[in-house]
Amino acid sequence: MIQKRSGQLRLNAFLLNTGHHIAAWRHPDVPANLALNFNYYREIAQIAEAGKFDALFLADHIGINQASGEDIEVQQRSARAVFFEPLTLLSALAVSTEHIGLIATTSTSYHEPYNVARKFASLDHLSGGRAGWNVVTSATNTEARNFGLARQTPHAERYEQAEEFVKVVQGLWDSWDDDAFPIDKDSAQYFDPRKLHPLNHKGKHLEVAGPLNVSRSPQGHPVIVQAGSSEAGQELAARTAEVVFTAQQSLETAQAFYRSLKDRLPRYGRDRDELKIMPGMFFVVGESEAHAKEKLEQLQSLLPPQVGLGLLSSQMGSIDLTPYPLDGPFPENLQEPEGHKARFNLLVQTALREKLSIRQLYEKVAPARGHWTVVGTAEQIVDQMQEWFDNEAADGFNVMAPTFPSGLQDFVHLVVPELQRRGLFRHEYEGKTLRDRLALRRPTSVYAR
Repeated sequence: MIQKRSGQLRLNAFLLNTGHHIAAWRHPDVPANLALNFNYYREIAQIAEAGKFDALFLADHIGINQASGEDIEVQQRSARAVFFEPLTLLSALAVSTEHIGLIATTSTSYHEPYNVARKFASLDHLSGGRAGWNVVTSATNTEARNFGLARQTPHAERYEQAEEFVKVVQGLWDSWDDDAFPIDKDSAQYFDPRKLHPLNHKGKHLEVAGPLNVSRSPQGHPVIVQAGSSEAGQELAARTAEVVFTAQQSLETAQAFYRSLKDRLPRYGRDRDELKIMPGMFFVVGESEAHAKEKLEQLQSLLPPQVGLGLLSSQMGSIDLTPYPLDGPFPENLQEPEGHKARFNLLVQTALREKLSIRQLYEKVAPARGHWTVVGTAEQIVDQMQEWFDNEAADGFNVMAPTFPSGLQDFVHLVVPELQRRGLFRHEYEGKTLRDRLALRRPTSVYAR
């Protein structure tokens, strides 16, 4: 039974090339050859902004996105090999939109904190306070090899380094007080040196002097987003994140994750409302439930088996599943990988709980990669979103359209009005910044405390 919750939920539009279904590029409604077409992304951003979404989110891989595995014969059948560098694209979208937040993934494993701090502060200025940083540690050996490493850094060490990295970036964002620039022509004083703060950080993994050569941005700090669901990922999120993206497949598991993460906040001196949890939600909406199911089946029919298997392997941390029969029982003794630990465990548990074969699991994964899948009418979809929101499984949703731009257009035209009718979502944007939209406070500079 739904217990009505006060307030409204948050919506984030998760952008991914031609759509979240891995076979979306083959759908007749999806335009071809638009992976590096700016006008295509501008159209998607403007659709999301017309739907009053809180933010756009661009995930990233520092190399070919091996969503369908490492086999080039399989990769050629997936439209995820090339894509824009996210901060470059979001900087361009900042001048094509007015209200919607702009969240980009940047890895702590293969970037320097000074450059990350500078780029996101710049995006925050360019957009008038709409920037967000999705903190990841990178989890694939293929990315590591692009930076002269044989393999990725072990999981625990990556997260330890990431914690220090985020601390350094936040310190650099506080390099200047908000009122550090009098820009007084008469006295020839451009900035007040008393309000400039070099960082001079010397830690276990990093040494950064500072100060940043970008003034304090409209939000103080761009919004910090995190997506790790492992034990180490949850601890990093509890310390540093303001939004968490997660993959959950049922109300019960989503509630358990929600409680686990929110209950960690007090030990870091944080209130529960200081972090918004937004599970991924892959949807297919139709005029009837049968119509929605037909739309999903059309996409499933476009999936080559080798791509489905490669996708499943990739989502499980590059586990080799080829020795096992596609239609036999799912193997029970697979070794947990160094990367994608939370997703690996989620998928194994799903397969064993539902008694799925490998083929059945990759068919389940192909649309949403382990995220929650909702198929039906607008009313049916909103019923389930409201159940998760009202029963503390989610503060909002990372919305995953099956195809772009048509799938997102369907959500804006059908689902958003039903959310608004029930008082669950805004009719107009409030405030000026992404923090305003997400009801997150503007951080006070560490030097002003």
